[in-house]
Formats: sequence, structure tokens, C-alpha cells
Amino acid sequence: MIQHKYLVVGGVAGGMSAAARLRRLDESASIVVLERGQYVSFANCGLPYYVSGEIAQENSLLLQTPASLKAALNLDVRINHDVVGLDANTQTVRVSTPDGEVTLNYDALILSPGARPARPPIPGLDHPCVRTLRTVDDAKALRLLTEDGASKAVVLGAGFIGVEGAEALATRGLEVSVVEFAPHVLPPLEKEMAFLVSQEMRKLGMDVRESVAATQIVDDQGRARVELSDGSSITADVVVLAVGGTPDTEVFAEAGLECERGFIVTDDHGRTNLKDVYAVGDAVLSTDAITEKRRPVQLAGPANRAGRLVADALRGRFEARGMPNPLGTAIVRVGSLTAAMTGANRASLDEADRSYTTIHVHPANHAGYFPGSVQMHLMVHIDLDTGRILGAQGVGEDGIDKRIDILATAIRAGIETCSLMDLDLCYSPPYGSAKDPVNMIGFIADNLHTGHIQLWQPEQLDWARSETLVLDVRTAGEFASGHLPEAVNIPHTELRSRLDEVRQLAGDRDIAVMCQSGVRSYIAHRILTAAGLAAPTLSGGMLTLKAWLGAEADEVLVKEER
Repeated sequence: MIQHKYLVVGGVAGGMSAAARLRRLDESASIVVLERGQYVSFANCGLPYYVSGEIAQENSLLLQTPASLKAALNLDVRINHDVVGLDANTQTVRVSTPDGEVTLNYDALILSPGARPARPPIPGLDHPCVRTLRTVDDAKALRLLTEDGASKAVVLGAGFIGVEGAEALATRGLEVSVVEFAPHVLPPLEKEMAFLVSQEMRKLGMDVRESVAATQIVDDQGRARVELSDGSSITADVVVLAVGGTPDTEVFAEAGLECERGFIVTDDHGRTNLKDVYAVGDAVLSTDAITEKRRPVQLAGPANRAGRLVADALRGRFEARGMPNPLGTAIVRVGSLTAAMTGANRASLDEADRSYTTIHVHPANHAGYFPGSVQMHLMVHIDLDTGRILGAQGVGEDGIDKRIDILATAIRAGIETCSLMDLDLCYSPPYGSAKDPVNMIGFIADNLHTGHIQLWQPEQLDWARSETLVLDVRTAGEFASGHLPEAVNIPHTELRSRLDEVRQLAGDRDIAVMCQSGVRSYIAHRILTAAGLAAPTLSGGMLTLKAWLGAEADEVLVKEER
């Protein structure tokens, strides 16, 4: 029997999934896993929760050890082994080990080198107060600092790790400032969703600074003073660098591995341009399922699945399906809120020159009459021509994960947006509604497709204010609590009897209808349409508009004393 020799570089999600799958497919193979660090299989997504203390014991983060992997799967796992060279012609790698450099040969090589923390050109990043949060040792060091009296932290970067790390430090009682160069926290989120998250962070006591960059870090009597692009500065005991990851691929690129922006290029079976060399994980480019653009997707789920599929390919199962193009489905907890997303956002759709329409809804997580009902905020980008769901996002206290998972499944299955209204979902008052929020998205999509509704979007606010009659159909009390200065208030219950007044006010202009969440304005839209008036309704109503305006809402909207 021929014994295949597989060499896996890098453990954790992608590499260990490939190694474990290979063993299950081939009991006789030689499988060697080389891990640069001390831990070959750890819960990297759990690191912020160890810092916060929610995960109490370090051992809880360690999923497997070399000994347990040897016992269960007969894998030869070698920690503290750093690959420093690759020769694809001789099919060998050079490895730096605690006992010196060695050369190993392979029949097939699987690369899962992952990413290292990005280090932007900020003077002072070598200050001893600057830390990262990518490894178990990083998490241990941060937690120790919180236990040793650190009282002030600055987190540079408000992506997933930055936001989770900031919350962890705030939970530990530290005063936390978050600095994000992008216009808002969690840049993949749409601005109206991200505003809800930043508000929650502020409720937790965090100082959130958006559209600001760190320009340098200087020593201030042993502490770090972070100087910012707006002229301000923050002095802290610890600075967490969380501005993303850089693919750790230089050694392999020097050996001729095809890379793009540092990320490894593979085919849909994980094969690279080098013979018998495959790659998975954070250092690999993926093809976006919606835009078909190549981009990295640094998430544990896709890495795990890629490791399994590469193992299948290595065992000759090329007739099996290849790598599924990832949707980038992701979720994060921020205080009492959950934020989640799947598929494309506006930026990626605009970059790909894709046309789309956006639906916003603000339903309850379950039946409103059952105790514990809370509002959620969902938005979906759709292609009206094809009916395709292009992306979805949600923020709320409860039920967001369920709805985004449903929408991610619908995208993968090719379910058209209108068909969401036909999904037969669980319903009982503690869990949902007879018309689930996902069904409601389907209803609106069907109305759009059939022409029973026309929408205007918050980004069209200047158009609405300058070229239309803005008709606010909320109650007088709601109107007084905050409205556009150009708006005319006619409650939807009075609209049928005041159509002549509306015609006179509108003249030859269209009518931009709005209410609190989009429900009453849809009723008004149907009344006005039946009367022969063009009257698109604001997607998601005032709730969406306020979140879109963010900090500017108080300047734009008018409040009246009552």
C-alpha cells in the first residue's frame, strides 16, 4: 500500500480541519502538522471573552493538544515549528525548530499560515503598552494587565476584534476609548446599522471616536499617549492594536507561490499554482458569492469548511463540489445588542456596479403581546430584476442571529426575495410572530416587484427635501418629537378626507411619504396612488432616517414644544 505523506503548515481552523479529514479518509497516511506557536488548536474567537472573564479558565480556550490529536487521530503535531523556506521543485520545506533547522519532504503540502496583526505606519507602535489580540498569549497578557491595575485603554480599530476587545476591557472596569479611521464602527455594517452599535458602545461608557486616525504613540512617564489626527490625544495604560490582519505568506511567495495583495490565489479546490500545494484559511483569497470579486474572508466557518474540502480533493474527490464562495456571514455581540450580516453591503455592490434596492424593516423579535418583546432592525439589499437577495444585516437585542441565518440560507439556496413570504417558519408567541420578520421582507419585495409600493431611501434625503412634498403621516405627537423642517403632517387616518389639500400642497411635485417605521406610510402610499399621486414611501421610516443621520439628527430634525 502506498503511504501518502501530507504536510500541513498551520493549525487552528483550516489546517487542523484538513488534517483531521485526511486521517478519516486515509488511515495509513503520514500526516504532519507544523505550528509556529505553542497552541495548535485554540478558540481564537473566544479570546475577548477570556479577557473579559466570561471564559474563566485559560484551558477552556485550548480545544486540542498534540497529545490529544495523536491519541484520537494519530496526527504528528509539532508545535514551535516555523516554516522558513519552501522548494516546490524538490517538494521540501525548511523548518526552524527548538532543536535547529530541519528539512521535511511531502507528497502534498497544505498551507494554512493565517494572518498576523496589521501594523500601520504609526510611529511608536513598539511602545511596551501596545498589545494585540490574536493569540492565547495575547489574551493572557491583556487579562493580566487588567488584574494588575490598568485603568485606561485605547483600542485602535473598531472591526470585530476591536469592538469585542473594547467591550471586554470595559467589562473589566477600564475606561475605554475606541479610535476608528473609517466613518463608523464595524465598517462592513451599513451606516444606519453601525450607528445603533456605536450608541450602544457609548451606553457602555466607551469613548467612541470615528473618522479619526492615530498619528503617533509617545511615552508619557511609562504610559502611552496616543496622538490623533484631529489634534487630540489620549493617555492610556494599554493600547490594543486591532486594525486587521496581514496574510503571513512572504516565505511562500518567495518560493513562487502566486499571491495577490499578499493573499494566496487558489482554484475552487484549494489548489495553488505550485504542484501539490494547497491553501486554506485567512491567508487565501476567496471569490465573493454576490459580487464575484476576489477578497479575503477571515472567518472561522469558511476556513473549517475549506480544510475539509481540500482534504477531499487530495483524496481524489475532484468530482465532489468545490469551495463554496463565501457570503461573509458574521455576528458580534455589543452590550445588549447583536449585530450580524451576510452577503454584500452597499460599498461592495457599488464597487461591482450592481443595481439594487434596499428594504428596511423594524419588527418585534416575537409577538408583541408576549412579555419580552423588543424591536429589531433588519435591512436587505435585493436585485429587483432577478429577485435575488444580495445581502442582509440586522441589529437588535434578540432574534437577529435567527433571521440573518435564515437569509444567509436563502441566499445560498437561491431563494428569490419574494419567496421569503412563503417560508414556513416556527411560530409561537415566545419565539416569533405569525408573520415573521423574514416573511415581512418577502411581502415588501413582492409589493416592489408587482409595483404596489415604491420606496425612497435615506440617501435620497436631499432630493426629498428640495424636490418633493415631504408628507409625514405620523400622529401630531410623534411629528412634534422630531420631523424634517419641510414636512407637512397629515396623519394617515385623516388622509382620505384631505386629499385635495395634499394635491394643492404638492402642486406638480412628487410626494415623499414617511412615518415611524414604514407601515403607516405604506397605507398612505396606497391611498395616494389610488388618487393618482406619485408618492414613494421612505424605506424603514423615521427609525431608519434617524440612524442614517446619526449624530446629525439633532441638527436636521425639528422638535416642537407641546
